[in-house]
Amino acid sequence: MIAPLLFCLALQTPAEDGIKALDSGKPAEAEALFLKALAADPNDFSLHFNLAFAQSQLNKDNEAIASYRKVLTLKPGLYEAQLNLGILLLRQKLYADAAPVLSAAAATKPNEYRPNYYLGDALLNLNRGAESEKAFRKALEINPKSAEAAQGVGMALLNQGKTAAGAPFIEQAVQLDPSFEQALLHLATVHEADKNFDAAIALYRRFPNDPAARERLGDLLLKSGKAASAIPELEAAAKSSPTVANYTALATAYLQAGQPGKCQAPIDAALRLEPNNGELRLLYGRLLREMRKFDLAANQFALAVKLSPNSPEAWSDLATATVLMERYDVALTALERLRQLNAEKPGHLYLRAITLDKVKQNRQGARAALTAYQDFLNVAGGKFPDEEFKARQRLKILEREVNR
Repeated sequence: MIAPLLFCLALQTPAEDGIKALDSGKPAEAEALFLKALAADPNDFSLHFNLAFAQSQLNKDNEAIASYRKVLTLKPGLYEAQLNLGILLLRQKLYADAAPVLSAAAATKPNEYRPNYYLGDALLNLNRGAESEKAFRKALEINPKSAEAAQGVGMALLNQGKTAAGAPFIEQAVQLDPSFEQALLHLATVHEADKNFDAAIALYRRFPNDPAARERLGDLLLKSGKAASAIPELEAAAKSSPTVANYTALATAYLQAGQPGKCQAPIDAALRLEPNNGELRLLYGRLLREMRKFDLAANQFALAVKLSPNSPEAWSDLATATVLMERYDVALTALERLRQLNAEKPGHLYLRAITLDKVKQNRQGARAALTAYQDFLNVAGGKFPDEEFKARQRLKILEREVNR
């Protein structure tokens, strides 16, 4: 904020006392004195300015904004009032109101740092990235050592989708002032959104003591197929923040890294938190399936479809597990549900065919299995050579049975 104005050579006594009160750090006393002075001279813009300053010191932003607006009515174009008003409007997150006021201030004094910087801030919050970039670049030109201006340029470029151009300015801000390193985490999230996982991973690695950063690092390593590298990050995340998401990610990492025996503990911990979570039951079932405990896996898949009856993944896993267990009645029910959900894939059609083939007891059953194999071959398109070969062989046998 710009300090009180002393425009009047012969101030009223209350006004003099108000200035003294401000100088003494007594804004409440100053406010009362300036109001008293204004009662005698309501059109003195300097009194309104000083009143506004006192009100801003008291965090009476609405009153201060009204007082600065009165100043600009009485003294249009007064730079000090424009700047202070713009800053208050920013503080109130009234960005659309702040932008024109700060633009006017920057036009009045184009080589001043603050109106350009605050204008950039207002415009950035209005998602006017290109205009914001221009204002921040001007501020950085005026003060090349300003970390906040460098960060502003970087953020404005990110706002425009220019991640590669914005990243160096974020780094510049951190070099100028290490306290701006949180901007690197924002940059990491932008890299994530851009699917540039390697760049995001590199940034998250720079925050080994930040649990949230380590959690994101572990998740990205997992998504990038680097499960073994993800494990220590996710172990730390689960320890510092024992959530279902962190336990689930850790269990998934163990599974993908070929360490299924370690999955049990995090899955159990997650299920204690959310026993009715269908996705957790599904993950648990897949873990058990990897350990070749098909009966236990099928139980978890059955719970998963009960909890999430419209989940194609759950019905698909239940069908696969029950075929392996030769529980063909359950498998056919699961496959039928997939058909109802319009979620059948060629693999499901093949499962249906081999299941019907197994349970056929008469010519009608053989005909149903034959039709199922034909349905599979009609959509396979050479993408499943082993299964297609087996299907054709079974077709020949079934055709003889049907035509016998």
